[in-house]
Amino acid sequence: MMANTALLVIDLQNDYFPGGNYPLWHANETLKKVQKAISNAQQQKMPVIFIQHVANAENGTAPFFNKGTKGVQLHSALKDIAASSHLVVKQFADSFEQTDLALVLEELTVDSLLICGMMTQNCVTHTAISKSAESYEVAVISECCTTVDEMIHKIALNGLSPRVPLLSIEEAFKPNQ
Repeated sequence: MMANTALLVIDLQNDYFPGGNYPLWHANETLKKVQKAISNAQQQKMPVIFIQHVANAENGTAPFFNKGTKGVQLHSALKDIAASSHLVVKQFADSFEQTDLALVLEELTVDSLLICGMMTQNCVTHTAISKSAESYEVAVISECCTTVDEMIHKIALNGLSPRVPLLSIEEAFKPNQ
C-alpha cells in the first residue's frame, strides 16, 4: 500500500452480533481480528474511519440498523477508538454513496484504502469496487470480514479478487520496504 493509507471499518454494529437482529457467522472472531487491524493502524499512525449504516426511516422500519436502536450502534468494544476516529454514516451498501467519505479522505490526503467489515458480499464489496473508490489503491483484509455464513464469505472474496487485492493482516500492515 502507499504511504497515505486509511483503514475503513465497515458496519461493525450490534445487530450483526449475537443478540442482534441479524447475527453473522463468526462475528465475535471477526471483531477480534478487526481490533488487531485497528491496533496495527494506530501503531502506523494510519487514520481509522468507521462506517455506520443507518436504515432510511422514510422506507419504514428495516429488519436491522434502525435509527435510535441499540442494534444500529457500533459494537461497544470499538467505543473508545471510535470516539477519537472519523465516523461516516451511510444508507447504502457503497460507503461513498451520498456520504462525506470522499471529503474525509481528501482532508486526510489519503490515496490508499484498507477495507474490512461486515457484510463481505454487500457493503465491503460495494465499497471496494465503488466507482468513487477507483481513484484510490484499494485492498480488502479478508480475515477481517464476515457475512451470513462461510460459503457466502468465500464466494464474495473470490468474486472480488480479480479487481481488488485480498490481504492478510500481516500483509496489510507490513512496513514499506
